[in-house]
Amino acid sequence: MKVSAFPEMASRYDPFDVEERWAKLWKEEPFEALPNSEREPFCVVIPPPNVTGNLHLGHAFDNTIIDALVRFKRMQGYETLYQPGTDHAGISTQVVVERAVLAEEGVSRHDLGRDEFLKRVWTWKEKYGGVILEQLQRLGISADWNRLRFTMDEGLSRAVRKQFVDLYHQGLVYRGERIVNWDPRSQTTLSELEVDRDERPGKLYTLAYEHADGSHLGIATVRPETIFGDAAVAVNPNDDRFRHLVGKKVKIPLTNRWVPIIADSHVDMEFGSGVLKVTPAHDQTDFEIGERHDLPCLSVIDRNACLTSELVPTEFQGLDRFEARERVVEALKINGAVLSVKKHTIPIGISGRTGEPVEPILSEQWFYNTDSAAQRALKALDDGEIRLHPERYAKVNRDWLANIRHWNISRQLWWGHQIPAWYDHEGNIYVPDPDDPFTDAPDDPRYENLQLVQDSDVFDTWFSSNLWPFSTLGWPDVNDPFYRKFYPTSVLVTGYDILFFWVARMQMSGYHFTDSKPFRDVLLHGLILDEEGRKMSKSKNNGIDPLVVISEYGADALRFAMSYASTGGQDIRWDQRRVEMGRNFNNKLWNAARFAFINIGKDPKSGSPTSLADRWMMSRLQRAIVEITAEMESFELGQASRSMYEFVWSEFCDWYLEASKASLRNDDSGTRRVLSFTLKTILKLLHPLIPFITSEIYTHFDADEQLGLASWPEVDENLLDPEAEQEFDHLREAVGAVRNLRSEANLSPSQSITIFADGPAASVLYNNRDVFQDLTRSKLLEGKPEGMSLSQVVPDIEVVLPFAGLIDGREWRDRQEKRVAQLKKDQERSNKKLSNDKFIRNAPAEVVQEERRRLTETGELLAQIQASLLRVG
Repeated sequence: MKVSAFPEMASRYDPFDVEERWAKLWKEEPFEALPNSEREPFCVVIPPPNVTGNLHLGHAFDNTIIDALVRFKRMQGYETLYQPGTDHAGISTQVVVERAVLAEEGVSRHDLGRDEFLKRVWTWKEKYGGVILEQLQRLGISADWNRLRFTMDEGLSRAVRKQFVDLYHQGLVYRGERIVNWDPRSQTTLSELEVDRDERPGKLYTLAYEHADGSHLGIATVRPETIFGDAAVAVNPNDDRFRHLVGKKVKIPLTNRWVPIIADSHVDMEFGSGVLKVTPAHDQTDFEIGERHDLPCLSVIDRNACLTSELVPTEFQGLDRFEARERVVEALKINGAVLSVKKHTIPIGISGRTGEPVEPILSEQWFYNTDSAAQRALKALDDGEIRLHPERYAKVNRDWLANIRHWNISRQLWWGHQIPAWYDHEGNIYVPDPDDPFTDAPDDPRYENLQLVQDSDVFDTWFSSNLWPFSTLGWPDVNDPFYRKFYPTSVLVTGYDILFFWVARMQMSGYHFTDSKPFRDVLLHGLILDEEGRKMSKSKNNGIDPLVVISEYGADALRFAMSYASTGGQDIRWDQRRVEMGRNFNNKLWNAARFAFINIGKDPKSGSPTSLADRWMMSRLQRAIVEITAEMESFELGQASRSMYEFVWSEFCDWYLEASKASLRNDDSGTRRVLSFTLKTILKLLHPLIPFITSEIYTHFDADEQLGLASWPEVDENLLDPEAEQEFDHLREAVGAVRNLRSEANLSPSQSITIFADGPAASVLYNNRDVFQDLTRSKLLEGKPEGMSLSQVVPDIEVVLPFAGLIDGREWRDRQEKRVAQLKKDQERSNKKLSNDKFIRNAPAEVVQEERRRLTETGELLAQIQASLLRVG
């Protein structure tokens, strides 16, 4: 695509005008992926955001990284596919629409019925579901928007159905009773990702369970209201205190029911009394102990989180679980069964959708036995087929797969993929034939005389998104050209917090259904924390809307901040100053480009580097290309961003542009060519990280194509010039020395001075006199000055600043000696404080630390002034 050049650049950079135009272009003319291309493929699927959401900092972080990688690979010549899409987000979407229907129509979903309610959900999705996509486009991601996918699209729905049907007939999904996370408010099971883990103050109760002889066994619990569901008490088989009790029985307090004492290695001998009450129907660990010992599962808490069972004494039946806890404890105290009560921090699961504490209950659900799929994924990790970055997460990945539990895949919702299973009046299950998985069971002529009813539940959202890397590419149609071209995908980028819930599930489904890895690399980034280091959440009201940040600073500034802070999967504490740093960097780049275009005129096609500054710049540019390319290849975006910042801000802007002015005044074609080539290359190197401003500046080169489709820079080893780099380093060090001398002499930066230079490398300064004088605002003379002077030595060069005509030597010495005297007093005062034990003991730690810092700073300044006094001739 031809991009028209602008005649001149605006005096100030306006990110909002520029970004709006480019975002519109990339939306209307997206970066289209060609499945029949002969280029090597590079594909990344977007972690699908929920259609209910707004762009949050996690999305901004994810997509900044992904887009940078995709743009980088596109410029390297790969056929790139950035696959966009959204997730239907079963429970959160249903909750939002239910609230809207109740507010607007005054009816519940049950009043409407399933079909009418789902019509409203689809209407809502069409109205609001695209908001987050517009926000992502505002961030500048270069997705192929023509291929937008939604987890409930017809094609993706067929993939989910095939997955279930195949697994059912393979005997890997089944309907049974197991412990699930139950949300009493939304009345559905929850996935682990929908449960927020929190720690809250509570109490640890030690209760007396009676032996037949009237003695008792103390058992600690944080949930005394569940004692009525106890099926046993357990001790560790290695615990000598209780080994003799195994096989005997104890009586549950407030009941006449006796339960056995069993031995199980899971019991923690150090927790509480070392004895565990086993309640298989209300705790996952207890359920597993119950399975090992064939214990009954006694449910005493219902789906409304109320105590209900004939096992529960009448006075507690119907009570909410938390009210029941208080009443049960009162009764236990009256009964004399409470041995102790201690304050205790209790880990608790909170529904991320409703804020309600989750209740572990025994429930009949659909489960997926993932044991074999997990073993296949484990082998792939061990064989190095999938690489995790940072590598430390590989062990976490393996450990979870090795200890995975059966996956509860059913949800008591209406919004989602309804489970394709039917029941007759006797409860027999009917699932479509695997050879024809897309036909509803009632349509099968074999069942025409049966009155079948479809399961009302829907699949867990993750049961569809675990197919995302290949369902978005056309699977189960393995002949789809996009599936054949781009699967397996190249890199998955996501937060480490969903390594278990999504990444591992995609690994399992990829190998199980495609006999291939779903992606070659997994890049896990950290979480964005608030300024106090806390995880951002709606409940804490500490979240930051990235669109607000973009509206103030621009998308490139936010992208810069995100990439600059990205380091090795570490969490990132939010710091607005990084965005300000990004804005300042963009302004610096814009002003540098304006300077370049003013001085180079039309893009010069001839001229070669001859000056020292030109040779140095071209050599340093080659090294920057090597360094930044390697960092991008190894997914070190944070380091690549920092490398680019240092190269552009310091080496190009602060040094080369200033050093080039002398040659530009002389209309040196080589310098104009180097300036043009370097700027163009810098724009290419920066483009994946800050695409808007780089694309805008690139248009002023009158390019035949937009920057995003240009080629990535290649190294020209002929331009590597170690000699020029060494000589220019001498020049830079000498310039720095002169600036230090100005400071020592208390001279303003604009004041004209005279400098003398001597030493083995002094010829570099004399051979590049114009550049040195421009950079130091001085006149460089040969020989040695007479009278008093200041000097500073850097490697192979001594620079000398004479006092004559600038400084009254006696007055300067008097002033420095007064400063020395005052600094010695400050030093003595600080030493006196820090040697006072009372001050050290009683003063706040930060005050003591500040005094130590002040002492160190005083000592350093004192040494510098004394050295200056000694150096004065």
